[in-house]
Formats: sequence, C-alpha cells, structure tokens
Amino acid sequence: SNFKIEGLQNVEVKPRSASSQDSNPNSANALSGSSPMASPPPIARQGNSIKVASFTIEAFSETKASQGHVMQVLANIFRGFDILAVQGIRSEKGEYLLRDFLRQINDRYQRHYRYVIGPPLGERHQEQYAFVYDAASVEADLAGSYTISDPFDVLLREPLVVPFRVRGPPSDQAFTFILVNVHLDPYAVAKEVDILADVYHAVRQASRSEDDIMILGNLNTDDRHLGRLGKISGIQPLIQHLATNTVQTHGYDNLILHMPSTAEFTGHAGVFDVMRQFNLTTQQVLAVSDHLPIWAEFRLHESMGAGNHIATQPGNRSGW
Repeated sequence: SNFKIEGLQNVEVKPRSASSQDSNPNSANALSGSSPMASPPPIARQGNSIKVASFTIEAFSETKASQGHVMQVLANIFRGFDILAVQGIRSEKGEYLLRDFLRQINDRYQRHYRYVIGPPLGERHQEQYAFVYDAASVEADLAGSYTISDPFDVLLREPLVVPFRVRGPPSDQAFTFILVNVHLDPYAVAKEVDILADVYHAVRQASRSEDDIMILGNLNTDDRHLGRLGKISGIQPLIQHLATNTVQTHGYDNLILHMPSTAEFTGHAGVFDVMRQFNLTTQQVLAVSDHLPIWAEFRLHESMGAGNHIATQPGNRSGW
C-alpha cells in the first residue's frame, strides 16, 4: 500500500504519491501516514506517562494555514501532547497542509511528529480526521489502521481507528491501545451517539486481544447525553461537567473509555486552557478554533488489573 512498481526489466520500488494511495481517495480505506518506513527516533518524553488529546480545529484550511499567528498557537498546542486526535481538516490539500505544518514544527523544535490521516468524509463540507503523534514517544500501527465501514450510511463521518503502542518499555509490557477518532453530526447527535455503542463493540471485537479502546473527539453533546454508548457497563467519559468550547458554554468534546479495562489511566484529564496557557484573548483563540483541546494521561506500562491483560497484538492486521 506504500509503494508502486514501475518498469518491466528494471523493476523499481518507489513511494506512492498521496494521490495514488488509493484508486478512490474517498474510499473508507484510503489512509495516508507519514514516513512509515523511516527509522524511529531516539525515545524521548517528559515524565513517566503520555498525554493523549483531541482537538477540533475549526476549518483547518489554506486560509488558516496562511495566518502565522494562528499557526504558532497551533504549534504550541501540538507540542504539548504525545498523541493528538484532530478533527476539522477541511481542504482538498488537507494532507499536504498537515504534513508541511508538522515538518515546520519538527525542524524548528527538533521534534519527531508524524501523522495518520483518513479520507475526506461528509456531504457538503467534507472533513478529514487525523492523528498526530510524537514518534519519539509512541508508535502507530499503520497496517492496523482503518476507517469504520458504514455500508448503510448511518454516520455522517465514519470514525478513524488507529492502534498505538508506547515506546520504551519491553514490547510485551508496553501500554497498547486503540483510538477511535469521531466528529458527530450536530443535527443527528442522538442517533449517532447511539451508533457509537455499536462502533465501540465492533472495534473491540475486531481487535481481538486489545481491550483498551478509547473513543475521542467532538461528540457535539455533553457527558450526560451519551445514549446507548453511555449505558455500556464500565464506559466512562473522562471530561465531566466542563465546557470544551472556547466561549465556555457547552461541553462538546470528550474522551471515553472502558474504565475496568484501561487501568493505565492515571486519573488526570481535563480541558487545555489555551487562553491562560498562552496569555491570549478569547478572540485570539477563536481565530484558532471554537473548541479547546481535551486531554488525558496514561501510564507507560500495560496494567494487569481487573479486565486487563497484556495485549500482544491489536488485531490480525497489526504491523507491530
């Protein structure tokens, strides 16, 4: 999936271009990831845990990318997390914008951010999901990544699923987990949040040995209105009774996990206060997004608590 073969007598293997990643760029399986063959950088992180975040960047496009002050705030936000689930990429050149942005962060701050990006989704205003991750701290299983199949078109934007593993601990002890990136239709929240219960069960079943499944993103509803998803035994939203939009009126964003399974959660989670952290006005933050990032912290080692086991491989498509 990452190479094309050219020539008859002198066969050459060359990286595919983004446009040739899939014959149909709107296919649910049209995924791209940065530097899948690159050697991993030296392990580096702050502290003995990782921070996983989610951020809806309102209409991330060429217009936003051309505003230097906005992109600097985004760069400062990205650098605070090991993994960032991104929603709201709205551009025909979405992957190129993200790739060039991360290259600038890496070059300027000597970081090692990579990405996995899904296909354009939706109807009138198509958007892409992405995961941005620090390769010096975690690794993504590109072979095991996929967009949820939705043959009956019950979701406006099918979730993007990517397995991750913490770098550092021995492979049989490192915390492994699957992240499910979502952005629900604000006009069909009640229906779609119910369907997320089916998404959770489907991902867990498909993952076989992996029980740490986390749904994160823009649910367009708060922690008290999670429908069938919220009724699954053990399921818990980590962002509770907190506003996640910039003007501090609604709690739209969340990270949801099965608490008995994911004992690696440290108990620390919250909303990243961009205004206070970077000394900005509300209007300055609104130029970046009408949402604030949410985050949660996890231990590096796989826990062996109730409902847990050491996951050796997150599914039969795993590339670990």
